[in-house]
Amino acid sequence: MSEPQSRTARIRELAKSDEAAALVELRLFLIETFDIEVHDLQINHDQYSLNSLNGFFRGSKDRFFFKFHQEEGEEEMSGEYYRADLIAKANLPIDLPVLTSVQPGEQILVYRRRDDRRFSDVLRDLDDEHDEKGAAIADLAERQLNEKILTVAKNSLHPVTRDQVANEPIHRLFYERLIDIKTREAPGGRFKKFYIDQTFAFPGATLSWAELADAKLVLNGQAMMSTIGDIFDHALENLHPAHLANAGGVVAHGDAHNANVWFETGDGEAKLSYFDPAFAGEHFPSLLAEAKATFHNIFAHPFWLYDPQVAADRFKARVSYEKGVLAIDTDWALTAVRERLLHAKAEAFWQPFLMHLKSRDLLPENWEATLRSALAMSPALVMNLRGNVERHNPISSAIGFYVTALVGSRPVCGDNVVTEFLTAIDPDKQI
Repeated sequence: MSEPQSRTARIRELAKSDEAAALVELRLFLIETFDIEVHDLQINHDQYSLNSLNGFFRGSKDRFFFKFHQEEGEEEMSGEYYRADLIAKANLPIDLPVLTSVQPGEQILVYRRRDDRRFSDVLRDLDDEHDEKGAAIADLAERQLNEKILTVAKNSLHPVTRDQVANEPIHRLFYERLIDIKTREAPGGRFKKFYIDQTFAFPGATLSWAELADAKLVLNGQAMMSTIGDIFDHALENLHPAHLANAGGVVAHGDAHNANVWFETGDGEAKLSYFDPAFAGEHFPSLLAEAKATFHNIFAHPFWLYDPQVAADRFKARVSYEKGVLAIDTDWALTAVRERLLHAKAEAFWQPFLMHLKSRDLLPENWEATLRSALAMSPALVMNLRGNVERHNPISSAIGFYVTALVGSRPVCGDNVVTEFLTAIDPDKQI
């Protein structure tokens, strides 16, 4: 027998198939939760709402924006959600909600509506426009935000216990998507649902899970050390909450992909501010603090993760499988603005922060492996990457597994964009 859905889960499911019914449920939810008037309610449909729902409504006087994140099995999960006050007290820029419900299964934030764009939308335009001035403004805004993140991470860094780390809600985005929430057995969760014993449709090859998981990987001619199966196995080890305490804890938002970041303009400059801190924490495992933002704001673009049909129209991908070797060739690559953001993230946050961890004797030997696991699981567990199932097509699926393997595995020899990034932030390789 299937378990009853939470209220937010039911509304999200309804929104996919019967928006009118979802609006009725959502309006009642808002009224009962906050005792407010709700008029002109509408649901937004955008490519970034992978595990959330957002939209607008009008109250008795003001206009509002709402957002809620819904996770499978929320009722079984521990941890305190939506700690916007924690982020504000740490002096990180954040738009504070006017109304909040944090009960598992009924979590929702309501903000005063604002006319600023999300940084994700600004950057998507820059992926297309090749606007050097716009890219420079975005780059500066990104660097300034990361300088603030770095200051807070340094100032809040402290030794943590395994229990403190285990109680942070960020594991809902990583480790607890790899296991069965109730039994704690692996494989489970999204990992099992999305991939185990499934079929994978790529341009040029159709593979079973066993074939995909065990195949030696060659990405654009570069042999990789790990298989797809290895990458998931490493994630189960590296991202286990008990194995993350040795790098200390910090105050962090943790889920700051750019659809959760406002882009505020004025006087020719721009500044960034957070919203939707669903997984914020004060004992946040330091190596995960900016992992999701690093992947989703850079390597998830252009197009393949959030706009798979656009990716299929713009990029080529070809997969061959022979004698246990899986070769993926594609012309997908980071755009110029994403390369700028990668350099900004390396220079303004990762390199100085890892150096700080090392100076405090809190940088574990496996920091690179842990970061690779977090980067790889960011796309692999946020949605089903299989082609012709849900959102993805064979081309975007091939690119998806290409990028997952690119960030998740070292190459046998040579460099690529990920090894260059990791070398640039490695404290032991700085002059």
